[in-house]
Amino acid sequence: MINLAVIEMKDVIKYLVRITVVITITIALTRYFLSFRTNVQVVAEGVYGESFLGCLDTVIPLVNSINHSSEEKNQESKKDGALKETLKVELGMIDTIEKEEEKKESKTVAAQEEKNQQPEEKIEEAKIGVKTEVLESNVPMKFTTSYQSVKIKNETKIKLTEQMLKPDVEVNTKNILIYHTHSCESYTQSEKYKYKSSGNFRTTNKERSVIKVGTELGKYMENYGYKVIHDTALYDHPSYNGSYGRSMDGAVKLLDKNPGTDIAFDIHRDAIGDSTYAPTVKIGDEYAAQMLFVIGSNGAGDPHDNWEQNLKFAVKVQEKANELYPGLFKPIILRNSDYNQRIAKAASIIEVGATGNTLDQCLVSMKYLAKVLSEI
Repeated sequence: MINLAVIEMKDVIKYLVRITVVITITIALTRYFLSFRTNVQVVAEGVYGESFLGCLDTVIPLVNSINHSSEEKNQESKKDGALKETLKVELGMIDTIEKEEEKKESKTVAAQEEKNQQPEEKIEEAKIGVKTEVLESNVPMKFTTSYQSVKIKNETKIKLTEQMLKPDVEVNTKNILIYHTHSCESYTQSEKYKYKSSGNFRTTNKERSVIKVGTELGKYMENYGYKVIHDTALYDHPSYNGSYGRSMDGAVKLLDKNPGTDIAFDIHRDAIGDSTYAPTVKIGDEYAAQMLFVIGSNGAGDPHDNWEQNLKFAVKVQEKANELYPGLFKPIILRNSDYNQRIAKAASIIEVGATGNTLDQCLVSMKYLAKVLSEI
């Protein structure tokens, strides 16, 4: 008896489709493997003699690893690209900064070269032995006490003795503090020194007020070898009231930063608000504004241990001034208020000129005051 297997046509078609799929996959895998020939060869060497499925088992993980490696390389490439772009921006900024620094350095060098080419400002020191003449003034000079050639107008109830006035005080002249309680005080305008007024003979322009006078004194004193600390703060603006308290705070801070400073000049302008009052002294061919010391005391009952030393120092300066330039100073005024003068051993107010004087005249005064101070 013969058994015959009957194969239906549709089964044949199924087998053909399956074979076609397998062949297609095989061809696709072969092409893929050929793109990684080196790696496949290595794998092939390791699995030589194994079955085709064994090869696939070994190769497929490797292909997967290669794919991941490729993705990681792509990511690294993207990161490298972003880093390069960032570096380009940063390098561009650095390049720009370097160019700006080069420009600044070039300008600085050019400015220094220009400065070196310009002649230095020559400071003319005051001469000694020149004729001095006090010009007439409509305000008479009054005094109550004198010591040698120095006259004092005592407005306190303190009885001054010769010992109180004897200028035997010793001070440290290494540093000199200059400040201005009434910083905005100014003078009659001149052709050279005009200003915008902020009140009656007042201005906030530091180049047109008593601050400029302090700057001039500092310039001459530095020329003589002294160290000058000049406080240019506006203590009477915008409010005049409380100016002494504010200037006291400022002066104390500067004295703390410069220990051993005995000399502290608070430079003012005489408060008489009359343009006709211009106390002047002619020294040689120059016209200088007259000055006066205002010394505070403990006459009002406030503690002020330095007042006698302040007075002795003023007498010492004025005695030398009367010797070199008679009439440069008016009589010293002694008052009850301490005017912040307890802060130093040789503190004082120096009133330079009055409202009728010009700034030109007051600047000339500083040349002669500096000479006097250098001589003592």
